[in-house]
Amino acid sequence: MAAIMDNAAIETIIDRFVSLTAMVPLHPIRSEHGYTQALAVMNRLLDAGGADEHSPLADLINALATFIADYEDRVYPPQAIAPVDSLRFLMKQHQLTQADLPEIGSQGVVSEILRGKRALNVRQIKALSERFQVPATVFL
Repeated sequence: MAAIMDNAAIETIIDRFVSLTAMVPLHPIRSEHGYTQALAVMNRLLDAGGADEHSPLADLINALATFIADYEDRVYPPQAIAPVDSLRFLMKQHQLTQADLPEIGSQGVVSEILRGKRALNVRQIKALSERFQVPATVFL
């Protein structure tokens, strides 16, 4: 059963909430400046031990993270990436050439895939997923 709050308790809550939100933006983020500030506060709270789920800051960080995630989803929606672009990125990141991917096939097969003339098959996707330690969906 919920405790009944009197006006004095509500005033105390308001005062403390106003004080807290002056330091931690516990409201929807509406601008890039607000987003940058929220990230800075989040990083500071994490550095102060809030990354530990048993920390008294953990729930505060989770609330702030929700506002940050909502802003990111709205302003920076995820972009669909073509499988071949994912492969090119991983090759560049790992400094690989076409010849360095025998799990796909010959250098000619890799070349055809990279030029979009051939799609990756299930065996190749599984092999690439294991090699780069990424989900298979990266190549779908």
